[in-house]
Amino acid sequence: MPPSSFAIIGGGLAGLAAAHRLQSLCEEAGRPLDLALFEAGERLGGVIGPSRQGEWIVEPAADSFITTNPWATDLCRELGLEDEIIPTEERYRGSLVLRKGKPVPVPDGFMLLAPAKVGAVLRSPIFSPWGKLRLALEYFVPRRSGDGDESLASFVRRRFGREALDRLVQPLVGGIYTADPEKLSLAATMPRYLEMEREHGSLIAAARKQAADQTKGSGARYGLFVTLRGGMWDLIEALERRLAVAAQIRTGVAVERIARMEPAPGDPGPVYELFLADGSTPRFDAVILAVPAHRAAELVATLDADLAALLRGIDYASSAVVVSGHSLADVGHPLNAFGLVIPARERRRIIAVSFSSRKFRDRAPEGKALLRTFVGGAMQPEMFDKSDDEILTAVREELRDVLGVTGRPDFETVHRWPRAMAQYHVGHLDRVEKIESRLAAHPGLALAGNALHGVGIPHVLHSGDQAARRLLAARGARGA
Repeated sequence: MPPSSFAIIGGGLAGLAAAHRLQSLCEEAGRPLDLALFEAGERLGGVIGPSRQGEWIVEPAADSFITTNPWATDLCRELGLEDEIIPTEERYRGSLVLRKGKPVPVPDGFMLLAPAKVGAVLRSPIFSPWGKLRLALEYFVPRRSGDGDESLASFVRRRFGREALDRLVQPLVGGIYTADPEKLSLAATMPRYLEMEREHGSLIAAARKQAADQTKGSGARYGLFVTLRGGMWDLIEALERRLAVAAQIRTGVAVERIARMEPAPGDPGPVYELFLADGSTPRFDAVILAVPAHRAAELVATLDADLAALLRGIDYASSAVVVSGHSLADVGHPLNAFGLVIPARERRRIIAVSFSSRKFRDRAPEGKALLRTFVGGAMQPEMFDKSDDEILTAVREELRDVLGVTGRPDFETVHRWPRAMAQYHVGHLDRVEKIESRLAAHPGLALAGNALHGVGIPHVLHSGDQAARRLLAARGARGA
């Protein structure tokens, strides 16, 4: 059997997962493989960067993954990292939300859009008496009659009222998607809440039925999140070691565009020609585009203008993460949670703060606090445009005001992620269907990443895995 040649463009999580799956499946089947991975940057990993900084474990982007989907934990087991998976610290499980400039606990059992414990909500200072009454009346709100896409903001206002959206749901969801809830598609991001409404009528009733199966805690169900003992960079290094066996990895090499060459009589399928910035034009049987949608659009613009237009229609938000280390003696707040989210109505210059040294053990030296402060996103794009010095100044001032952080930090670094978070706006699922229909016209071409089916680490890894499986199966079906 002659080897199938595969190119993967993009060396982030999706591209590495795709390469790993291609290599694994071909080894299992005794099937020859010619695999090349092209990464325009100087290192692999994408937004996941090196974690260790002396005694600190610094995460420049994602610091954990959820276990409700098995794809990340399964990959860790394959790579021999199972014993390195650690849970969140139970004693600090919970989250805070800023209310009138003060951090307030998110009501116990509040699962993003569905309060399982109405009593905890009624006792919370987050809502006014009218807001509490309106939220409790969710029991009697009828199911939506139509089946068209609905924004998250519309859904929450309809079921719980404006206060629930403005004071709690918007900042909680913003901490996950850095998105504007007025544009965010509920069906594309949180379909389980639509299912809860369809099946139970009331989300409160549905949440209470599910509460017995949920880990105790508030906000984003933090008991379901895990990480690697040495940081998320350990996953990148394990994948890189694995791929060094057979894959040709080329960093610092940009691909400018892709062309399709129709097969000669008797050939199993088209061949794709990559035009590299160095002037070379290697050819491959199949290509996986593991890059953001706007970058994929540039690559396929001359190959398929309609596909490129659809990809350009997926918006992205830019954000920055400021990681800083402090003496606990310089922090006025007890940091008795995993983090703090900031409602847009509070008019602050930050959108969230993660208390990393409370969330996972051994993230900071004894007597120290590790904070990760998030800036920008879809609701505050102007903050991302500021200089590093301006961002650092704003973060210092905000941390002092909301958490009582004083003194000079042990260190502080700014990590910028321009156009990194895909925004699943209303109509996203229809767009995805059209994109996948156009892709079907190009055998041997696939997309992977956070643009289509999920932005979390498990979904991104799964997208690369599935792209590899589909293309490899298609090559086998044609006798390659």
